Amino acid sequence: MTEQMTKPEGCEKSSFGALLVGALGIVYGDIGTSPLYTLHECFAGEHPLVVDKANILGILSLIFWSITIIVSVKYVIVTMRANNRGEGGSLALLAMLNQAGEGRPWLPPLVATLGIAAAALFYGDSTITPAVSVLSAIEGLQVAAPALEDYVLPITLAILVGLFAIQRKGTALVGSMFGPVMIVWFVILAILGLRNIAKAPLVLAALSPHYAFLFMADHGLVGFLSLGAVVLSVTGGEALYADMGHFGRPPIALAWYLLVLPALILNYFGQGALLLSDPKSLENPFFLMAPTWALVPLVILAGIATVIASQAVISGAFSVTAQAMQLGYLPRMRILHTSAKEKGQIYIPFLNSLVALFVIALVLGFRTSSNLAAAYGIAVTGTMGITTIMVTMVAAFIWGWKNKLAYALLGLFLIVDISFFAANAAKIIHGGWFPLALGAIIFLLLMTWKRGRSLVFARREDGAMPIGDFVASVIGSKNITRPKGTAIFLTSTLRDHIPPALMHNLKHNQVLHEVTVLLTIVVEDIPHVDQSRRITSEHVTDGIYRMIIRYGFMDETNIPRALANASEQQLGFFYEPMKISYFLSRETIIASDRPGMDPLREALFAWMSRSASSAMEFFALPVNRVVELGDQIEI
Repeated sequence: MTEQMTKPEGCEKSSFGALLVGALGIVYGDIGTSPLYTLHECFAGEHPLVVDKANILGILSLIFWSITIIVSVKYVIVTMRANNRGEGGSLALLAMLNQAGEGRPWLPPLVATLGIAAAALFYGDSTITPAVSVLSAIEGLQVAAPALEDYVLPITLAILVGLFAIQRKGTALVGSMFGPVMIVWFVILAILGLRNIAKAPLVLAALSPHYAFLFMADHGLVGFLSLGAVVLSVTGGEALYADMGHFGRPPIALAWYLLVLPALILNYFGQGALLLSDPKSLENPFFLMAPTWALVPLVILAGIATVIASQAVISGAFSVTAQAMQLGYLPRMRILHTSAKEKGQIYIPFLNSLVALFVIALVLGFRTSSNLAAAYGIAVTGTMGITTIMVTMVAAFIWGWKNKLAYALLGLFLIVDISFFAANAAKIIHGGWFPLALGAIIFLLLMTWKRGRSLVFARREDGAMPIGDFVASVIGSKNITRPKGTAIFLTSTLRDHIPPALMHNLKHNQVLHEVTVLLTIVVEDIPHVDQSRRITSEHVTDGIYRMIIRYGFMDETNIPRALANASEQQLGFFYEPMKISYFLSRETIIASDRPGMDPLREALFAWMSRSASSAMEFFALPVNRVVELGDQIEI
C-alpha cells in the first residue's frame, strides 16, 4: 500500500496546545463556516419565510437549541465517549459492537449494515461540504465588489484545486497553518455578532425554547420543512466525531466550549439582530453585518475559513477509508502517513483525487451556494440518525446503562435526528438525490467487497491442504530441496492450511526453504495493538513456523518493521532481512455460476480486486525480495 513514512513505535506525542490549535484548524472548519449561509437559507431558501420578529426569534431559537442538543450534548458529551480506544466514527462503533455480538447472533449483521450505511452517507457529505462552503464565501464578492460577480465560479474552482493539492502535506501541517486562522475567524464571528446584538438586544429573547415551539406551532408544514435549513447550523457535528482519532477528545471538547460555541451563537444572533433592524439585509446577512471598509478583508478571511471547513470532512474521509480497508470493507489502497507523531494523520492519493473530481463537478453543476444548500443536509442527517442508534446499542450492550432517564435522552436525540432527516427528504428532488446516490453506490461497493472476500475465503478453504497433511507428505521427501534462507508465505485468510503460493512453489520448483514461515495478518477490532502482542509464533516442525502478526484497524501494516522489532525468542528463528524472501499469491477473480453473489456484483468484485494495490505495497515489503505467484479463484 504504501510509500508510508517511517515512524518509531514509541513516537513522541504532540503537545496538548498543538492538538488544541490543530483541532481548531481541522475539526471545526465545517460547522464554523455555517453562519455564511444558514440564516439566509432559513428565510430565502426552498421554503421562504417572512422576515418579521416572530419568525426571526423562532428560527434563532431553533438554531440555538439544535446546536445545544446535537453538538454540545449529543456529540461532545455522549457520542465522543463511545470511542474505540480514541478512534471515532461509524466504523469505530461498528468495531466496538462486533465485540458485543457474542450470544446475540442478530447483532453483527445489523451493526454492519448500519455502520456501513453511515460511512457511505459520510462520503456523500464529504463531497458537498467543500463545494457549498467555499462557494458561499466567494459569493461575498457580490456584496463587496459587485463588478467581480462573474469571477465567483473561477475563483472558487481555483481555491478548491489548491485545497486538494496541499492534502499530501498532511493534516499536521494543514492544522498548524489553519489553526491560528480559525482562532481569528471565530473571534471575528463573535465581534460581528456582538456589534449587531448591541443594536437590537431584543434578539437575545430567542434563547428561550418557547419561541421555537411557537414558530413550529404557527407554521405547520412550512415550519417543519424549515428544519431542512436549520440543520445547516449543525453540519460538521459528525466530522467532530470522525476526526477524533486525529486529535483526541479533550482538545476537541475544550475548543468547542471555550471558543467555537460562543462565537457561533453570537454570530447567529447578530445576524438575527441585523434582520430585525433591516429586513432587506436578507440578501446576505453575514457579510452585511460588517462595516463597508471591512467587506473585502472579510471575504478573504471567509474564503480561507471555508477551505478549512472542507478540510474537516476530507480528513474524516481519509480516516473512514483507512478503517474500512483494515476492517475488510474496501480493497487495499495506497496510504501515506504524514506525521511522525500522530498515527491517525494520513493521506490517500486515490481518494483525494476522486473527491476533488466530485466537488468540482458539483460546483460546475449547481453554480450557486443556494442551489447546493438545497441539496445539502440529507446525507449528514442520515449519518447522525444512524450514529444515535449505534450509540444507543453501545450504551445498552457495552456500557450497561440501566437509567431510564439516560435512554430518554438518547430517545430525544433520535427524535431530533429523524425530524431533521424527514424535513430534508423534501430536498431530494432539488439535488439531495446526489449525496444519496453517491452513498448508495459506496454502500454497494463496501458490502460487495466484504461479501466477495468471504467467498474467496470459502473457495480457498475448499481446496486447501491442512498443515498436518502437508507436513506428513513433504517433510523428509527426497524430491524436495531445502535451501538456506527464510521464506515467508503470506496467507491472509487460512490459518490452518497451506497457502497457495507455497503449493505452487513446491509444484514448480520442488523447493522448501530451511526456514519456512506461514504468516497470517490479523486486524483486530481495536485501533492499535500493543507491541507486546504484535507477534505470536509457533514452531510446527523441522523449520516450519506458523506466525500471526496482529494490527489494530488504524495501525500501519508494515511487516518488515514488525519483524525487526521482535526478538528471536518471539519469532522462533533469527531474523536476517537480507536472507528473507516473501512469497505472495496474486489472485485473479473469475465470476462463475456458483452460488454466492449475483453476476453483476461478482463482476464488480472482480474489478475491485484487480484495482487493489498489491500486498507488497500494502505490507511495505521490499520490492527486490518479493515473489508473486498467480492464482485463479472462481466465485
